[in-house]
Amino acid sequence: MRNAIEFEVYGKYALFTDPLTKMGGEKLSYQVPTYQALKGIVESIYWKPTLLMIVDEVRVMKPIQMESKGIRPIEYGGGNTLANYTYLKDVHYQVRAHFIFNPYRPDMAFDRNENKHHNILKRSLKAGGRRDIFLGTRECQAYVEPCVFGEGEGFYDQYGEIHLGTMVHGINYPDETGRSEMEVRLWNPVMKNGIIQFIRPDQCTKVRKIAGMDLKYFDKTNVESADELLKKLEEGGNK
Repeated sequence: MRNAIEFEVYGKYALFTDPLTKMGGEKLSYQVPTYQALKGIVESIYWKPTLLMIVDEVRVMKPIQMESKGIRPIEYGGGNTLANYTYLKDVHYQVRAHFIFNPYRPDMAFDRNENKHHNILKRSLKAGGRRDIFLGTRECQAYVEPCVFGEGEGFYDQYGEIHLGTMVHGINYPDETGRSEMEVRLWNPVMKNGIIQFIRPDQCTKVRKIAGMDLKYFDKTNVESADELLKKLEEGGNK
């Protein structure tokens, strides 16, 4: 696929929180990562407002296991409280994703250099990402490496279909929809032989408005173009 990357992401724990479990201060992870969580990982590898990252599919490599922990999270008003979080443990996924130019960002047209963005993306992936990688929440540190999607043996390779019920697909932001509001998307994923193929955000039919939100403004004064960035990376690599 054009402008695509394939990578594996793994860590000791993950917490893709089911929002229904937050009501009493507890958190329970979904069985598999959400589209939004994987999109966040791709954007931690490399992100520019010029680009719109699309997650195509994820492959679950290890068995789904959970572990509960007693946690003392910090309260907004100060001090600590007691809670019980249920994490996924020993997780490993393969992910395929690609980028397109963000059609809702005509102000970033000066930065639309497809080849250079793809080179920077692959270079950033090889370096382990440009920002820290997390699996759902800050305490779940993870690591990324390039891979060939589909290679290696996965636990669910011959498992057939698993229907995962209604899950959060992701969040719509103004710079990705052209609307001045934040929205949540829901969908009903099916895992087939360990692989979940994601529908695109604009294909989700269950969308609910959360709040109004304005578009953040970008231009040449606060964004470095791909040409300038790649030049700096190449100069740094030659030192």
